[in-house]
Amino acid sequence: MALRMWASSTANTFRLTSASKTLPAFSLSRCFSTVLDGLKYASSHEWVKHEGSVATIGVTDHAQGHLGDVVFAELPEEGKTAEAGKAFASVESVKATSDVNAPISGEIIAVNTKLFETPGLLNSSPYEDGWMIKVKPSNPAELESLMGPKEYTKFCEEEDAH
Repeated sequence: MALRMWASSTANTFRLTSASKTLPAFSLSRCFSTVLDGLKYASSHEWVKHEGSVATIGVTDHAQGHLGDVVFAELPEEGKTAEAGKAFASVESVKATSDVNAPISGEIIAVNTKLFETPGLLNSSPYEDGWMIKVKPSNPAELESLMGPKEYTKFCEEEDAH
């Protein structure tokens, strides 16, 4: 079955046809992004990992996929305040420059300085080495308004369908 599905998708990609009509009909989700359990997600495509009194924030795999290769990241300074729904950083890719919004509010207590030298970490490791900032949340209740993994996956699929 998997081999037939692969053959069918390959044939469709290359616009090949076959006289045989025995291949099953199927559709693939347009959302091929990685979505991790244990994280919260914003509709503006940022993720939050809340551990104790610290929340780590970055851009999702879905977002980096749409951005293309990231070539520059402008990040805030430690000690500044991130405000939910407002831009705290910007990233420049081969396609465009985009603001990155804070999904929650709080004092910025750490900045991933690796991104200054290697902004491509946002593409290659968006959930690990490509984190952007760490904040001390000022309103932990804001986390409850964010999506869980299943909700975010559905959100991306619906967004990509339009």
